[in-house]
Amino acid sequence: MEVFYNSTRSTGTPVKASEAILKGLSDDGGLFVPDHIPALDKSLKELSAMNYQEVAYEVMKLYLTDFTEEELKNCINRAYDSKFDTEVIAPMVEAEGAYYLELFHGSTIAFKDMALSILPHLMITSARKNHIKNEIVILTATSGDTGKAALAGFAGVEGTRIIVFYPKNGVSPIQEKQMVTQKGDNTLVVGIHGNFDDAQTGVKMIFSDKELAKEMDEKGFQFSSANSINIGRLVPQICYYVYAYAQLLAEEKITDGEVINVVVPTGNFGNILAAFYAKNMGVPIGKLICASNDNKVLYDFFSTGTYDRNREFMLTTSPSMDILISSNLERLIYRIAGNDAAKNAELMAALSGQGKYEITDDMKAQLVDFYGNYANETETAEEIKRLYNNCGYVLDTHTSVASAVYQKYVAETGDNAKTVIASTASPFKFTRSVMNAIDAKYDAMSDFELVDELSKIANVKVPNAIEEIRTAPVLHDKQCDVDKMKDTVKGFLNM
Repeated sequence: MEVFYNSTRSTGTPVKASEAILKGLSDDGGLFVPDHIPALDKSLKELSAMNYQEVAYEVMKLYLTDFTEEELKNCINRAYDSKFDTEVIAPMVEAEGAYYLELFHGSTIAFKDMALSILPHLMITSARKNHIKNEIVILTATSGDTGKAALAGFAGVEGTRIIVFYPKNGVSPIQEKQMVTQKGDNTLVVGIHGNFDDAQTGVKMIFSDKELAKEMDEKGFQFSSANSINIGRLVPQICYYVYAYAQLLAEEKITDGEVINVVVPTGNFGNILAAFYAKNMGVPIGKLICASNDNKVLYDFFSTGTYDRNREFMLTTSPSMDILISSNLERLIYRIAGNDAAKNAELMAALSGQGKYEITDDMKAQLVDFYGNYANETETAEEIKRLYNNCGYVLDTHTSVASAVYQKYVAETGDNAKTVIASTASPFKFTRSVMNAIDAKYDAMSDFELVDELSKIANVKVPNAIEEIRTAPVLHDKQCDVDKMKDTVKGFLNM
């Protein structure tokens, strides 16, 4: 059955998957959502005999219904190849009874690679299918990981350019070095004077600028997004939750149909939303455990039914989660509002105007699948140290937030169901925070000395992504104020 995509903010004409991927954001500012969540058409037992690429095909074919089998398999095989440093693409490591799904074995050592390695191929295929002649300009705001993963995906891809805005003082030194050393004539990286929410809001404003869109079209350009608001990002993320369950089944860690829980360190809500979609496709997932850091806007939302971004923005050691506007939550709000675009648009207008909205009791009752909690900075560091001391396994700061929240969940509920924890970044991406958590003595070392020390104590090879930037020259040193983002875009495109 074909899947079409609707906007979360209006009842216009539904679009095909390839059109939704190309546009990124609907013309009314809404996000594209499937008109129904398709059910898996292969049994979990059948999926358990497949490799990652095969599972990805079985999931994605159900959502991207206007792609041919050849087109989709070509995208998948080009994405999930030797760029990943492990053949299984998303291995699972058991530590203290939980299963850490390592999503960081791609070229930029963060989970964003799982979707951003395929998005350029989906986008170029979509452009061909829709006879697009314009050059596609990818415009992205990043809190650290999306930027580099998108740059790596789109660098050198013919018919595209990519512009990444990041908060100048809001990412880790390694994250920044990864971005500013990016090669490729079609790439631009800009540090903005502001936080991630400022960058994300600025990007959304540029997207909704009708005059600019017209001007760009005349010059042979059109925007699209690599942020998690693009449905071409969300669909590939569903695959690894299906794959994780299938692998547990293949390894006889669970029985067919046994319910598992999933824990996701959450900022923009896309990764946990993908798990929610997997559950609704038929994967036996019980609780979706939403783990926040000190920017606990989602924890407060799940506790009270009120989403309120009017609070102090905290810079933490888990910067990819330093977010107060969780864009992908809108897709869930639309669903629990009964797919009522007008109701959702009203709530999003309240968020934009007053900085908050409150959902109804009926809507709140539909969030029963979710559990929210948070870990503060001390708890995050203590969890890294605790797990390392207990079993030698080293977590990055974001995965540590998830692990700490998981401990709270079990203590609070007594629910001992088998649990998959989304491990979203390599500890090598946040070496100083990770090593300081294990022992304060490491703080005297330089960033790259810490990398070698981490490799030694964790007994893990230094990833290529880190080796590459040790001596790489800085190629992007541009900075701008938030109100100059549009001018910066126009300058890059010689407009």
